[in-house]
Amino acid sequence: MAANRRRPIALAGAVATVLAFGATALVATTASAAEVPLKDYELTWGIKESYRTYVTGMAQGTFTPADGAKQAAGNGAFTFVEGTGTYDDQAHTVDLGFKGSLKIQSTAHGFELTLSDVKFDSKDAVITADVTKGAATTQDVPLADVTVTRDMKNMATKLTKEAADTFGSASYTGAAGDPLTVEDKGTTTPPTDDPTTPPTEDPTTAPTEDPTTPPTAGNPTSPSTTPPADTPPSTAPTKGDIADGTLGWGVKQSFREYVVGSIAKGEVTVSGGATQASGNGAFTFVDGSGTYDTEADALSAAFKGSVNFKGHEENGTYGLDLTLSDLKAKIDGDSGTLTADVNSLGEKSDDVVLADLQPGSADLVAEDDVITLSDVTAKITAAGSDAFGGFYDAGEELDPLDLSVALSADAGLPPTDDPGASATPTSDTGAGTSGGTGAGTTGSTTGGTTGGGVTGGLAATGSSVPAGALGAVAAVTVAAGAGVVFAVRRRRAGEQG
Repeated sequence: MAANRRRPIALAGAVATVLAFGATALVATTASAAEVPLKDYELTWGIKESYRTYVTGMAQGTFTPADGAKQAAGNGAFTFVEGTGTYDDQAHTVDLGFKGSLKIQSTAHGFELTLSDVKFDSKDAVITADVTKGAATTQDVPLADVTVTRDMKNMATKLTKEAADTFGSASYTGAAGDPLTVEDKGTTTPPTDDPTTPPTEDPTTAPTEDPTTPPTAGNPTSPSTTPPADTPPSTAPTKGDIADGTLGWGVKQSFREYVVGSIAKGEVTVSGGATQASGNGAFTFVDGSGTYDTEADALSAAFKGSVNFKGHEENGTYGLDLTLSDLKAKIDGDSGTLTADVNSLGEKSDDVVLADLQPGSADLVAEDDVITLSDVTAKITAAGSDAFGGFYDAGEELDPLDLSVALSADAGLPPTDDPGASATPTSDTGAGTSGGTGAGTTGSTTGGTTGGGVTGGLAATGSSVPAGALGAVAAVTVAAGAGVVFAVRRRRAGEQG
């Protein structure tokens, strides 16, 4: 829950609702002189439009409302029903809980979670829900801070760190969510233009938003402002500049495990905007820029963020200290390359061609002004093999890539991390520096062996990287001798990571 909450504001709409209940209810609560019971409210919130698009699109997942909850047509917002609670007639705030649950799942991306017991508290200006993953349920998770308005319609929301963890995207922390509307569905009085009076739509009426258009927060200071409808989405030209983008890549799972494991006893650190999924997972590089041409099925994109691998430490000196930054992906039909700036123990080489890429399709297709390539095969090159000290043979598969680029400024990118997994926090240290530390680390830095001074600059083209200049095995060779290298190679041969 955010440290600074919006101060309580007068909810005259709730007061009007009390009057609608009649004098009996008012007299019944006069003794307490503070809390008036409320009932028959509905809460409509879409979480985040780009998240819904991701779940039903790239993740090939589903939303399943239950227990009275419903979803608007066209993969629209969700409505939770039969809200009950209280109105504080001294603080002028409402506290409501709603019936209904929402299951979110994807077999393709391997996640499942359920939201239930949704609550809205205007005093704390927050929306919460119970979140169930597997057999574990966390109660009252704060999902969004709310800019509360007098009529409680189309209130702007800001997603929390807990929401980012729940929905699996570190970029969601502090990001704008969909607008939130809380309505009294129990009255039968005709609608009024008085902005201080609560809405009185027929409870069978669908949400007022056009479900085929993305919701908008509108102007939170003006209750009369409503979302635009029937606005056609922008259509990007067939070629031009990339507006934004993300690159998801884990390098290689067995390498990540080696770095934080019992041999290297090291850590993995992301910085410069990059994130790492929880459980020593894959990395996401952000702020993509470059060019695209859908007619030629070609794109060239560069991404911000870096990842540093450290291990074999003794007395503050590391035998392994490898940083990858300035990652670039180039796609030309059914082939491509992945390059990166590589820094090992202070020796840096730019634009090393780490991997050859092979998309699943030779056609670049834009949907809603976004080009998405999933599970792109990445095979290490000879230069990449040298960069990792010959530990992986040229042609061996690395982790696959997920690539998404926005072709217009208003296009929505899918979430940047594995849904259901927390992202590793990032630091503010710059990318491409050797030995940089960040807030997000995995593994331990205790133990290890001394590091030697590995020397030898990398060729700028990445085509003739000196063996032993980079990577885990090169560092281990210098630091610990052939015995450790032999043990690592035996482990690799046995696991075929």
